Amino acid sequence: MTDIETQKDEKRGRSLDNAHWTEVLIQAMPYFRLWTGKVVVVKYGGNAMLNDDLKAAVMKDLVLLNTIGVHVVLVHGGGPEINKMLERVGKESRFVNGLRYTDDETMEIVQMVLTGKLNKDIVSMLLQEGGRAVGLSGVDSGLLRARKIEKEGADLGLVGEVTEVHPEIIESLLAKGFIPVISTVALGEQGDTNRYNINADTAAAKIAVALKAEKFVQLTNVPGVLKNMDDPSSLIPRIPMPTVPQLIENGTIAGGMIPKVECCMIALKGGVPRTHIIDGRVLHSLLLEMFSDRGIGTMIY
Repeated sequence: MTDIETQKDEKRGRSLDNAHWTEVLIQAMPYFRLWTGKVVVVKYGGNAMLNDDLKAAVMKDLVLLNTIGVHVVLVHGGGPEINKMLERVGKESRFVNGLRYTDDETMEIVQMVLTGKLNKDIVSMLLQEGGRAVGLSGVDSGLLRARKIEKEGADLGLVGEVTEVHPEIIESLLAKGFIPVISTVALGEQGDTNRYNINADTAAAKIAVALKAEKFVQLTNVPGVLKNMDDPSSLIPRIPMPTVPQLIENGTIAGGMIPKVECCMIALKGGVPRTHIIDGRVLHSLLLEMFSDRGIGTMIY
């Protein structure tokens, strides 16, 4: 008996009965066919990166998607880890209008944490789950180019916005069956020798556009867009893109949800047909969204 068969025997009696398993598999089959061969870009960050059980679940989900032939791309942030490292070296985190001020020293730490530690940690976890993954940053092969931005007239240092995406390296890896894992440090535009700290949500949306992705998913630490922010049961499961400005105006979409929805809008306007904001605190939320009738979170389409 194989190890897998032994594990199956050990789990019998405490799992779903055969009828329920059959129902689950039958429900999932059309979605397997739907997503095989399609590109799905996942933005990964927040609480889902801080909890070991959630991390393991996300890695398993990604490896399953890759195994059945979904071309999955993972774009990650790392704000909490950057904060920890800045504290460790005695440097105070400074924010201007909600964005991290990034001087030269902070930029070195951002690169070290995002491309040197977190990116390789994620690749390692995917490999441990049996996946095939390769770590990249926006610098590799000139994947991301950016220009310096200011917000409301304030200088943010080496904070940039993506102006160009050159996805050839990602497409090459996907064609060979790898999961590209991308940290969002970008090169400056031609003639600019700086490297820039990029918002991972907006970078992921623009990467989804460049890859002509079928789906763009943001794993967050909220259930999705709520009618009442204090009531998780008030989730809005589907939002047509033309209604978004009205929902922002009336305060339904507010605070930190606005930039996440704006990233969905970037992807939709760039040709991505489906965008999702889902709760990364729910185990296997990615699989629930992609392979079940119930779905999870909010779809903006």
